[in-house]
Amino acid sequence: MSSLWTPEGEHRVPRGDGVAAPGGAAEPHARRPAEPTGPPVSAPPPDEPGAAPDREALAEEIAAIEKELASAPARDVVANHCYGLFQLGALHLGQSPPRLDDARLAIDALGAVVETLGDRLGESAAALRDGLAQIRLAFVQIAGVARAGDTGEGAES
Repeated sequence: MSSLWTPEGEHRVPRGDGVAAPGGAAEPHARRPAEPTGPPVSAPPPDEPGAAPDREALAEEIAAIEKELASAPARDVVANHCYGLFQLGALHLGQSPPRLDDARLAIDALGAVVETLGDRLGESAAALRDGLAQIRLAFVQIAGVARAGDTGEGAES
């Protein structure tokens, strides 16, 4: 299952058996040769709850999401991704033990975008700069504690 990010959040987009066409629609499954044994046993009939959604309806939903995304200012979408990078860095810092290399990558990516684009991020620029400074400080503090813990454990052995 894939997802599509918009300023309103993440939208899950199920991936079917068809191949994505240039317009985002999937080729219908009916164009493939029929299996001699019929549908898999695990697939519920189309009229039962939990049945695979109609491909045409999915294509329309994807088109609507793409239209919504295209109507949003790019700075808002990029800022939304920056918030995601911040959350990713914080998530890795909050693990026990902290995953410092993963946190560093997310924080560095956030810094690259925020520092390169600056005020082009619009109203979010100041909040993103503040968040970047805070998560960098948190990283230094957590990394220091982790190093001290590693040193302390080695001294006790």
